[in-house]
Amino acid sequence: MRMMIDPRDPRPRVEQLTDGLRGWIERHAAPGDRLPSIRRLAASQGVGRNMVIEAYERLVALGRIVSRPGAGFYVAEGACRTTEHQARAGMADVSDEMWQQFQPEGEHLRLGCGWLPTAWRDEEAFGYALRRVTRQSMTGLFEYGTPLGSPELRALVQERLWGLGIAVDANQLLTTAGGSQALDAIVRGLLRPGDTVLVESPGYYNLLGLLHLHRVNVVGVPRTEHGPDPERLEALIERHAPRLFFCHSALHNPTGTTLSEAVARRVLALAERHDLWIVEDDIYADFQAAPTPRLAALDGLRRVLYVGSFSKTLSCSLRVGFIATPPALVRTLVDVKMLSTIATSPFAEQVVATLLRNGGYRRLVERLRPRLARRMDTALKLAHEGGWVPFATPRGGMFLWARHPAFASSRARAFLADPR
Repeated sequence: MRMMIDPRDPRPRVEQLTDGLRGWIERHAAPGDRLPSIRRLAASQGVGRNMVIEAYERLVALGRIVSRPGAGFYVAEGACRTTEHQARAGMADVSDEMWQQFQPEGEHLRLGCGWLPTAWRDEEAFGYALRRVTRQSMTGLFEYGTPLGSPELRALVQERLWGLGIAVDANQLLTTAGGSQALDAIVRGLLRPGDTVLVESPGYYNLLGLLHLHRVNVVGVPRTEHGPDPERLEALIERHAPRLFFCHSALHNPTGTTLSEAVARRVLALAERHDLWIVEDDIYADFQAAPTPRLAALDGLRRVLYVGSFSKTLSCSLRVGFIATPPALVRTLVDVKMLSTIATSPFAEQVVATLLRNGGYRRLVERLRPRLARRMDTALKLAHEGGWVPFATPRGGMFLWARHPAFASSRARAFLADPR
């Protein structure tokens, strides 16, 4: 548990501790989980045993935890259920965080932002693609696209996925307005209010906000250096019978870790055994110099929905992403797309297709990978010099997750490898 007592906070310390425990239970715990012993929690928070006892008693009175004489304190049934008020509050928290990410703040780098500096963009290649598309045809500016998306772009994406070992028919590919719309379409199409899903912890804040918005119960699976913790994943599947599991394969936000083949196979075996769908979020794939195993490749797109995007590498304004989906789910996701946005931008899809076809995109990512690697090395060096201990050494990308001995009892803190 992170440190819950802040000496600068004017509230009484027992109130801070009670609120901190209640928030931790709502975000991370499951009914029946055992809470830390009184002695252990007192030591980790730097407070007296009597204060911990009072905080626990307050939570018992609120119905959040139960006391079992001689055995300790446990999370109560229903303590983790998200009420409508809590869902709105959680959604507001995420919206506030996202709003802050987009406010200009000079040269300061925002922790957790997943985009490249404007100076790193290839303006010449972009300009060429824009001119070529507008010279060839103006229909992309005035007409709707097809429900699945541009046939040419889907064929080019199909070829790229083959390079990752993902064999997919072009008719199993659906274009979206970036990775965010891809996740939204999946949530809208496959989930209903009250359903339970598993997400990685720590994880992507926008996904958490999206799930709160749709009144979905969220349970966190600890992320390890090699991917989600398989033992904890199995226990949570058996306890909660989730509908979906959202998982990053490469260069995870925010830990920078990459899924190993051994963990990937265990995750797929659990999905098969428990009839679970997996959403593989791989929007940072092109920052990876050497491909690693993908769940969609090992699974053959039977239980895995694979999400990709060009927005991170090309431009956050050019919103083009895609979903590679099992055949049985294509129609459901297309219906959601048509009912929510009718179609994605044909113009944006033509620009991306041009850059893929003429090699401009390949040249861009070949320049980005070593550049990011150098900045990651610098960030690791600075972190070590400052006494920070990295959770893992990323194999590229933008994210580095670390802790400092001064916060030994807290959760790991996030670093973003400065790409400047």
